[in-house]
Amino acid sequence: MAIAAVLLLAYLIGSVSFAVVVSRAMKLPDPRTYGSNNPGATNVLRTGRKAAAALTLIGDCAKGWFAVFLTERYFAGALPPVAEMSLAAVAVVIGHMYPVFHRFQGGKGVATALGVLLGLNLWIGLGAAATWAAIAFFLRISSLAAMIAAVSAPVYCVMLYGLHPFSLACGVIAVLLLWRHQSNIRNLLAGAEPRIGAKRA
Repeated sequence: MAIAAVLLLAYLIGSVSFAVVVSRAMKLPDPRTYGSNNPGATNVLRTGRKAAAALTLIGDCAKGWFAVFLTERYFAGALPPVAEMSLAAVAVVIGHMYPVFHRFQGGKGVATALGVLLGLNLWIGLGAAATWAAIAFFLRISSLAAMIAAVSAPVYCVMLYGLHPFSLACGVIAVLLLWRHQSNIRNLLAGAEPRIGAKRA
């Protein structure tokens, strides 16, 4: 019963799409209707409203961290805490990708996944963030940086913990992020993926 509560709560937390909420609050277009049609900070930035994009990024990241923190602090159950935290980590990312509050039209999960990593282990989160920053700086392609950072997270986790529930959770999240980036992968292979700073219709 406690496990079901952890999964449900984490999923519901993830289902709050800050791109949609912030856009409505700031009277901006629905981020699912322009640009990449992805309700995430990068797409919100295409409106030119940096504050809206920043709030989206912070909110989506915070909810990932919060789901893990809440599970560790208040939901001690039959499973070891690290196992429950790992389940919550995956559930909150799935909630972001397929949010019940927004007709299951969610984002790709990058910011939420970062929040999850910071909640599981600060150094893994910082390592993944640094990986994203390095790839984004040199190649100027946000989606590629996100995918490489996602794949790097389970590697960093195995280096720290070996075979561990956190490593498994990071691996599952990496697969989910790659799945949600299918269109970006096709664009990359076709040489059509937009670079950071380039305008998109």
